[in-house]
Amino acid sequence: MKINVLTSNISFDELYFTGKTCVVIDVLRASTVIVNALANGAKEIIPVGTVDFAMKVSGDAFRSQTLLGGERNTKKVEGFNLGNSPLEYTPEIVNGKSIIHYTTNGSKSIVKAKFAENLFIACFNNLTAVVEHMNKLGKDFEIICAGNNGSLNMEDSVCAGKMIFEIQKRKKDLVLSDSSNACLIMYKTFSKSILKMLKSTEHGKLLIENGFVDDIKECAKLDATDIIPYFSSGVIKKLELNNSA
Repeated sequence: MKINVLTSNISFDELYFTGKTCVVIDVLRASTVIVNALANGAKEIIPVGTVDFAMKVSGDAFRSQTLLGGERNTKKVEGFNLGNSPLEYTPEIVNGKSIIHYTTNGSKSIVKAKFAENLFIACFNNLTAVVEHMNKLGKDFEIICAGNNGSLNMEDSVCAGKMIFEIQKRKKDLVLSDSSNACLIMYKTFSKSILKMLKSTEHGKLLIENGFVDDIKECAKLDATDIIPYFSSGVIKKLELNNSA
């Protein structure tokens, strides 16, 4: 099995991902929101690449069963029902609902990889579940870090490194690209405290400044759920055991 990490997908064409197996990571906060929403009973997540498209899709949907969620530059988008805090996506709010989701980096990364054969969503909250599934799948795969407007960010790279570290313990014949090795080194550097690492990142500091320190604590939780979000035919749903992926 070979693992490659993209620290950003901005320079990659959509067709690059055709037929590949991919895992998208956006720790702060899109991946964590998606995992929590599905864990709390959301029917599905519909990722979109623009606010305008989010509005259009919501206009075509059954409003009573659909919520608009996400952010632009950490703040809830005007006209949206929810922001991008995982703490907002409670069972009382999301159970049985479809959520149209737009974020500055995360949802765009998922949409860009839409031609992948298999596309999963990971964060610290569901990391071991994804590791076990990728180990069972046994395919070469790409980890797509959402990054920060085309640049590397620490939190996604460290999460990718943690995933590689755990798979490496299970598969001795693992082949790593240079970027995968770099992420592995980053994880080993910051492995003592994920929470401390998240608070020290550029985006973590921005979230703290905007009053989202509790979100960072939520995003730092390791293995809080075994939910694996799986993207297929334009929507993200909870991966079922009988799914062929």
